[in-house]
Amino acid sequence: MEHLHVDEPATGTGGGLVRVRLGIAYDGTALHGWARQPGQRTVQGELELGLATVLRHDVDLTVAGRTDAGVHATGQVAHTDLPAALFAVHEGRLLRRLRGVLPPDVAVTGARVVSDAFDARFGALARHYVYRLTDADSGPPPLRRADTAAWGRRLEVPAMRVAAALLLGQQDFAAYCRRREGATTIRTLLDLDVSRDGDVIEIRASADAFCHSMVRSLVGALIAVGEGRRPAGWPASLLTMTTRANDVPVAPAGGLTLVRVDYPPDDQLAARALVTRAKRA
Repeated sequence: MEHLHVDEPATGTGGGLVRVRLGIAYDGTALHGWARQPGQRTVQGELELGLATVLRHDVDLTVAGRTDAGVHATGQVAHTDLPAALFAVHEGRLLRRLRGVLPPDVAVTGARVVSDAFDARFGALARHYVYRLTDADSGPPPLRRADTAAWGRRLEVPAMRVAAALLLGQQDFAAYCRRREGATTIRTLLDLDVSRDGDVIEIRASADAFCHSMVRSLVGALIAVGEGRRPAGWPASLLTMTTRANDVPVAPAGGLTLVRVDYPPDDQLAARALVTRAKRA
């Protein structure tokens, strides 16, 4: 997910319910993003169906960040509220039983009861993504072809690293976001680093949150610098814009993976959710 939606309500608690935190991983290649869509395979759709099949109880998931079509995750987080007695019956065998009903490109890697104050979306401190690409003539390594994008030109990583450093901090990233009605484009970019290992380049991006297509647009701008088509200061120069920059390319979805979501300690969860809701309102 690169982005958050202000119209997604938090799940209510009470009435003998427990809040369950789920760890989730998926290969997004054949999935149409996170959010359920009629007639399309999505991560949310597959998970809610799988959970309902195992638990024999309707499930509604709230996710840390909605990823776009084709984007992967190894560290996605969601929560749901379930009857305490029902979860107690299934907890010990839930992951194994889900493995039997979920498709092979979606997995639940963890499920545990957490504080009622935990909110997968509003409680998050930071989201961490990795974008992998290769400029090797032979293309991606066969065993990594699902999560590594191919690039046809040699990229100069030192120039990309300089450009990335100029984008850090709290900025209005309107130039890099697809506009959502009523949604802010101000984000705090905590880390944006570029490294090379042989022919494979990794771009690591961390922020309090990302708006729609922001990570892939940042990667696209850095690639333009790496190819020598733009100077290192060009990506940062776009931060003065109040609308999306038409000349910023969007990198292919298949290279992007959500790897981790950070949360505060339990005693700070409620306060964090209040702060985040105020910012998104």
